[in-house]
Amino acid sequence: MAEATLHVTDANSAESIQALEGILKDLHGVERALVDTSDGEVKIQYDDTLVSQERIVITLQQHGFHLQ
Repeated sequence: MAEATLHVTDANSAESIQALEGILKDLHGVERALVDTSDGEVKIQYDDTLVSQERIVITLQQHGFHLQ
């Protein structure tokens, strides 16, 4: 199990956080995603044999999220 911490600048409202969590949970291999509502920090636990951190980042960007 791998872990990644990303900073998503768009995760600043209930709707965007819910959308972000939904995208991550639907991504095959992502086990857990927690969003800190105060600063947009996203902690992700994932199976790195099923999905890479790069794939996670690309998927979020494809859905319009901006990462720092």
